[in-house]
Amino acid sequence: MLVPGDEVPDFSLLSGTGQKVGPGELRGRPWVIYFYPKDNTPGCTIETREFGQALADFTARGVAVFGCSVGDVAAKAAFAAACDAPTLALLADPDHRVAEIFGAWKPSVTGSGGGVARVTFLVSANGKVERVWESVKPAGHAAAVLAAVS
Repeated sequence: MLVPGDEVPDFSLLSGTGQKVGPGELRGRPWVIYFYPKDNTPGCTIETREFGQALADFTARGVAVFGCSVGDVAAKAAFAAACDAPTLALLADPDHRVAEIFGAWKPSVTGSGGGVARVTFLVSANGKVERVWESVKPAGHAAAVLAAVS
């Protein structure tokens, strides 16, 4: 897993809002990427809804916010809309390559499959990890991350 001080490796994903996202496009401003296990599940809905509600506050502080999980671009757009967060950029990581880069992909203990762990990274304007939240509890997490960037 990436830890504070690590530089985020290059990647490029598309969001449900049609935005191409990667460290190159984000250099010069801090950003948050939160990994969540699955669209349309209770905890992920709470977390995404709360990040959507706080998006204007993050933006006012100059911080971009992205959610990321497996699935395609259309599924990300639909999930953001279902969470009343249509402008929140949810990144489609269908092959979980970016989750693996960050260390958010957790293989199954049985060796078959795996899943995305609920973990959040705050990345500085120079592309280095500043803070990591592991084993996130969805309710109140967006507010905790916002407090850390204030």
